[in-house]
Amino acid sequence: MKVSRKFKLLVFLSISCSAIAVHFYLPRFITEIKNPAIRFITGKNYEAKHQFNAQKGTFINFESFDGTLLSAFFTPSVSNQTKGTILLLHGIRGTKEHFIALSDTLSKLGYNAVALDSRAHGASKGTHCTFGVKEKQDVSWLIDELYNSFNGVKTKPIGIWGQSLGGAIALQAMGVEQRIKFGIIESTFTDLKSITNDYFGYHVGFNVKPFTNYMLQRAGRIANFNPEDAKPVRFCKTIKQPIVLVHGTEDKRIDIAYAKTNFGALKSKHKSFISVDGANHLNVWEVGGTQYFNSIKTFLAQAVLQ
Repeated sequence: MKVSRKFKLLVFLSISCSAIAVHFYLPRFITEIKNPAIRFITGKNYEAKHQFNAQKGTFINFESFDGTLLSAFFTPSVSNQTKGTILLLHGIRGTKEHFIALSDTLSKLGYNAVALDSRAHGASKGTHCTFGVKEKQDVSWLIDELYNSFNGVKTKPIGIWGQSLGGAIALQAMGVEQRIKFGIIESTFTDLKSITNDYFGYHVGFNVKPFTNYMLQRAGRIANFNPEDAKPVRFCKTIKQPIVLVHGTEDKRIDIAYAKTNFGALKSKHKSFISVDGANHLNVWEVGGTQYFNSIKTFLAQAVLQ
């Protein structure tokens, strides 16, 4: 059967367009947080539904190391004696407003709470997420801003509480930032390459590693970072601060095995692991309930004394 020139041209154009999409556009789905195509496909709006009350604290806008303007909210302790300051880091495509209720709770317990919009998220500027490579430096610059603008912060210990992506950033920040004295890490991964392959299989139903790894390398070049540097487990090897790792036993997005690997790599003498039985990636707080938060309160009380 003779193949028409029109059909050949159609095949050529289809292959060419697919190659262009794979090389230039699809990798952006990994790092571009506010990509309109992702919003269209998922039907989700990643803007905050609720807002912090400016009467309860202070909005912080500051430039990070590369000039990116970042946004955070400082909720002061309402206790007679402030115990410390806790930085709060949300998950991917989340916002600082996820921590409104937790900030109020920490404030009543005697801690300043500082919820940060990671670069490219929420009210912070930037286009790409680098999964901790640049974000860990953002955390250091946030601490600089707190030291310069809020009296008394540097006289008390600073801790960090991160979820999922925020947990990965927190581990990397703890590994290089000695001003962070303790950490609470929930539901995070060991390295970007492994979790990207896992997520591809989770969302698509199958995974072809060479293709996914190529996409990740292209994403890194577009976002100007090396994906091989996004390895929380490597930074665990330098963490000596008190720390607690938390993970749901039914987490299908990020396997609990990653948390156990991170935990085993930690050098801290004061480390603990909390498995939340029956919890998935998104409901650790709900399933863990009062018992879980009581464990965190106990950890915090001990950590600020270390």
